[in-house]
Amino acid sequence: MRNYILSETNWKAVKQTDFQLAVLPWGATEAHNYHLPYGTDTIIAGRIAEAAAQLASNRGGKVIVLPTIPYGVNTGQRDITLDMNLNPSTQLLILKDLITVLDRQGIFKLVILNAHGGNDFKQMIRELNLEFPQMFICQCDWFKISGASDYFEDMGEHAGEVETSFMQYLTPELVLPLHEAGDGKAKVFAVNALNESWAWAEREWSKVTKDTGIGNPAKANKEKGEAFFTFVVAKIGEFLFELTVIDLSAMYRDK
Repeated sequence: MRNYILSETNWKAVKQTDFQLAVLPWGATEAHNYHLPYGTDTIIAGRIAEAAAQLASNRGGKVIVLPTIPYGVNTGQRDITLDMNLNPSTQLLILKDLITVLDRQGIFKLVILNAHGGNDFKQMIRELNLEFPQMFICQCDWFKISGASDYFEDMGEHAGEVETSFMQYLTPELVLPLHEAGDGKAKVFAVNALNESWAWAEREWSKVTKDTGIGNPAKANKEKGEAFFTFVVAKIGEFLFELTVIDLSAMYRDK
């Protein structure tokens, strides 16, 4: 039993703990090339949250990991069988209900630990900040942590070397042999501006990639996955610990 994970702990332990921070892992249910499970994002989100919370808890941080949300925004993948979608408006309602509970019970800090590129909670957080002025709400995208290029050769964004290595380390029983994977070759927009950061449009996934992957998993291995997972968890664990101990009135400082 890990008392920092809500689904494993009990009322006896909870009632004796003054939790300072809640972590909500948020994944997705979608195809990940031919070789990775549909639950890849959800598995990674939950495992990172649990391991990072353990680091924070071991240092005395009062953190609780909520059950992982397994569905994300997949509006660009509507024709890929069983890629499940939650609209952003639905995500907002879910967040509002959960934050209502935390706010009422005096847990005023929430980290949304996101593992899916289609999820973007920034505008929701802006709206929720008006409704819950006592709350500190933030989004943490593990895949935006810099340093992956020190571990991997192919930085593809979906079901490529990085995610495949993670899953080979975390749940090898769910990963098919790499010779069964597609090469993750993907098209880009024909309009140059849309390939740059200052213009954006949603991609129609099945027109971009034949195997649903973006990035070649061929050079993935368990050792790379373990090393980078440890690196990411250490970064997020430090972040969670800092949030548990900081007074919200002291959230800002001079440069």
